[in-house]
Amino acid sequence: MKKYKIEKTEEEWKKELSPEQYRVLREKGTEAPHTGKYNLHFDKGEYKCAACGEKLFESNSKFESGCGWPSFDDAIEGKVEYIQDRTFGMIRTEILCATCGSHLGHVFDDGPTETGQRYCVNSASIEFNK
Repeated sequence: MKKYKIEKTEEEWKKELSPEQYRVLREKGTEAPHTGKYNLHFDKGEYKCAACGEKLFESNSKFESGCGWPSFDDAIEGKVEYIQDRTFGMIRTEILCATCGSHLGHVFDDGPTETGQRYCVNSASIEFNK
């Protein structure tokens, strides 16, 4: 089991996170498309992990993908961990907060910018700071 800079018991996470945040961040859940508060949010600032507060994405990397979840074309270097995900009969790349191991979403190689990446992130897994 990997050790993270921030580690808490599941009971501690349950006390600190909303039920929806816990379901997404700690149980690897997914929000329904087009329901998250940051899907169509384009203010300037930074997006951080809702579990531990680590800065993950800058607003200048966010774009409208039409997929129904907040999408970014890049993460802040070293802040996101990449894990092969073979659930639901697919092979995808899961993205986790590298500081606390919380589930953020998945990254795909179909982004429209020069990075070619689309980080598909659950709104429940991030918080925004102007």
